[in-house]
Amino acid sequence: MKKNDSAMMMDVDKRVRFDIERIREDFPILHTLVHGKPLVYLDNAATTQKPLHVIDADQRYYHSQNANIHRGVHYLSEVATFEYEKARGKVKNFVNAADNHEIIFVRGATEAINLVAHGYGRKFLAEGDEVIISAMEHHSNIVPWQMVCAEKKAVLRVIPMNDEGELLMDEYEKMLSPKTKFVSVVMVSNSLGTVNPVKDIIKSAHALGVPVLVDGAQAVSHMKIDVRDLDCDFFAFSGHKVFAPTGVGALYGKAEILDRMDPYQGGGDMIESVTFEKTTYNALPYKFEAGTGNIAGVVGLGVAIDYVRRVGFEEVEEYERELLAYGTTLLSAIDGVRLVGTAREKAGVLSFVMEHVHPHDIGTILDQEGIAIRTGHHCTQPVMKRFGIPATARASLAFYNTKEELDALGRGIAKVKEIFHA
Repeated sequence: MKKNDSAMMMDVDKRVRFDIERIREDFPILHTLVHGKPLVYLDNAATTQKPLHVIDADQRYYHSQNANIHRGVHYLSEVATFEYEKARGKVKNFVNAADNHEIIFVRGATEAINLVAHGYGRKFLAEGDEVIISAMEHHSNIVPWQMVCAEKKAVLRVIPMNDEGELLMDEYEKMLSPKTKFVSVVMVSNSLGTVNPVKDIIKSAHALGVPVLVDGAQAVSHMKIDVRDLDCDFFAFSGHKVFAPTGVGALYGKAEILDRMDPYQGGGDMIESVTFEKTTYNALPYKFEAGTGNIAGVVGLGVAIDYVRRVGFEEVEEYERELLAYGTTLLSAIDGVRLVGTAREKAGVLSFVMEHVHPHDIGTILDQEGIAIRTGHHCTQPVMKRFGIPATARASLAFYNTKEELDALGRGIAKVKEIFHA
């Protein structure tokens, strides 16, 4: 067999393994009718839908495994603890952390970033120090740093971006100085889809001994994550963005840095001993996991990770690239539609505006067609200001979406144009 023939056979094999109709059967909500029409769910950057495997795991936990963890010696507590810690191992492997104790369970990326901003920033930032973020951050990676910088009298600096929605890396390099004490950047923009060169950002910061947090909330469902290859010091993500339940997420942190940080919250399970005079803290990761966490959610996160890994990130990335290219071509060809965020490196986000039509009106009309998109500022008001617009309409993709659904989006936009004579 010729080399090219072999490559073609491999491509065919990938297509067979990535069976979109079979995958869609795993997500019961995708068969919902909205206003009498088939649901076209294109709001995945806000939250992804859940496969039956995750839904069943949640029901199974409450049906036959429910107990509190770490504290009990009875059977149910031991079972729940085992499932909880097994999920920690799955997250560790999912992001390729060095050890389970580098994985901290949180409510989501927002809490993870707050944990670092307060646990690290409050302890190590001083007056005149500088924290660098980017112009395309979600509010959850802006506000916590503003709060800590205000308290410590530190300075928040912002990497600018160009009209395509790409960070100006030359400007970032100029910002780095002995005053720089922390960098916190998004890996994939939720409102533009831009995939940032975080590995380069980290390398430059580390040359000055500056730690870096990566907000991976929008990255984890689209691409394989390797925190050791990135060499990031922290990596935050939310479970509900990667087909897991809401109210759960994870923070990866290098053990040597986590050990030096103060706990973000106090309470049960994060202590070694407590007296009225003094408290000593528990070992990693429990030092940062005060109180009873979302046990069922953590178990569901582990199951979601199993599911995504079975589907395969190589197949997901290839399929989603095709979807994004198809959607980009389709929307770009519609008169009066302008894409916002046209970076060379993008994940599955199609943000757009229409002449003489407010994004909320676009979303309302599309909803009547059964099409779910997100409209508004997407918790990135500075991005909207940068592009001189109040809001965008955003269609965001997952691997269960299809080209036929993007065609439906195109027909829906045509209806918007017809109604508004746009």
